[in-house]
Amino acid sequence: MVPVPGHEKQMSPPADHGEESYVGADRLKGMVALITGGDSGIGRAIALAYAREGASVVFTYLEEENDAEETVRMVKESGAKVSSIAMDQRDEKACQDLIKQVVDEYGRLDILVNNAAFQMSYDDLESIPTEEFDRAFRTNVYGTFFLTRAALPHLPAGGSIINSASIQSFDASGGLAPYAATKAAIASFTLSFARLAAKKGVRVNAVAPGPVWTPLIPSTLPEEKVKNFGENTILGRPAQPAELAPVYVFLASKDASYVSGEIYGVTGGRMQI
Repeated sequence: MVPVPGHEKQMSPPADHGEESYVGADRLKGMVALITGGDSGIGRAIALAYAREGASVVFTYLEEENDAEETVRMVKESGAKVSSIAMDQRDEKACQDLIKQVVDEYGRLDILVNNAAFQMSYDDLESIPTEEFDRAFRTNVYGTFFLTRAALPHLPAGGSIINSASIQSFDASGGLAPYAATKAAIASFTLSFARLAAKKGVRVNAVAPGPVWTPLIPSTLPEEKVKNFGENTILGRPAQPAELAPVYVFLASKDASYVSGEIYGVTGGRMQI
């Protein structure tokens, strides 16, 4: 394994974020989107797709500055306004300040994508350090709560919150116990938040990916599991980030105006329950 959180340059083969394939159709024209963890992986693919759909894009990253700069370059080449913000979403005030910064700079916020996450892999329960268990919940669950609570007052009717859940929400692996538990919490959050946000006309949904080829994989899984990653799907391979982005576009667009409280699986055919 390589140091967490992982970088795109460690990916072999490189991931596909839709650089050559994604074609927009102004589905998100004039909107402002905030994507956490947009420097790489699924977050980068979402940022690129949203930009090509006409949205202005703000994304966060933890410390992967080179990856963040590459995402900025891609989004700018798509003709969209873009900002990257380094922050740690475990910090409640940092989350509040982030939402304020976006609204102050862009004048609005239409879409929040809670995508950033932390995971590690363990061989047995006894080897899970308390501090890493805590980090997983602070990043994945607390961060989602902090950002959603801060963003909701600023989202207009027709706005959208999209959470990144996981197949692990429903079909948990023993070696990913803390991560799986956080993703189950996010799935539950999605259903609860959808009811609360409906009062404002805001929709809340989630995407539950199966195996996706992102920097989290080589940085957090044993080499043998990386080698066979995604072979347990019907399609026999992991998804590329570019294959997830269209679902996030759909859920943010007017095409999904009657969709809320849903969790969309993109699993390569793996059953979630």
